[in-house]
Amino acid sequence: MSENLKGKDKLVKVAIELFSTRGFKGTSIRDIAQAMDMSISNIYHYFGNKEGLLLAVLEHASRGLTDRLGQVADMDLAPLDHFKKLVGTHIELSDYYKKEVKIFFLDEEHLSKQGEEINNQVQKDILKIYCKELAALKTAGLLNRKSITITAFNILGTINWYLRWYRPEGQLSREEIAEEIVSFILHGVLGSQE
Repeated sequence: MSENLKGKDKLVKVAIELFSTRGFKGTSIRDIAQAMDMSISNIYHYFGNKEGLLLAVLEHASRGLTDRLGQVADMDLAPLDHFKKLVGTHIELSDYYKKEVKIFFLDEEHLSKQGEEINNQVQKDILKIYCKELAALKTAGLLNRKSITITAFNILGTINWYLRWYRPEGQLSREEIAEEIVSFILHGVLGSQE
């Protein structure tokens, strides 16, 4: 890996730490430069400005999330096992990218038009993966819903709320919560668990 790439990667990691604890608005380029023990001009050289660094954080997290969900979508499993694996992996990745998620839940309004486009594309890519999985469940006779898209939005809404309220020190482990969420998605509030 080139020194240039290592420096950029390290800058992104430091920015993730600072943006997730202080917020985008509460973190200056000077703060990041001090944490990296480098000049402010180096950061401008790599990213142009603080918004460019925020976009790099977004691309880092979104690429990791969509790539991994895509890998799960390509696995050769029975439709129901596939779906459970997808939801479980999504929750696992949400925990892995929790700092990045915090940044974009709290600081989404700071995204430029380009950042909004990247964010929207990531959301569309994830929606497409879920719609494909739900179509497979419907083809297998396991899903009885009028709209696959609305069902996908409901599932993603459930996962997004998990991102907001999950705390590692809580009553259930992440794995137990994932099982509860998958069960809720599959069976609803009053659905049969057979």
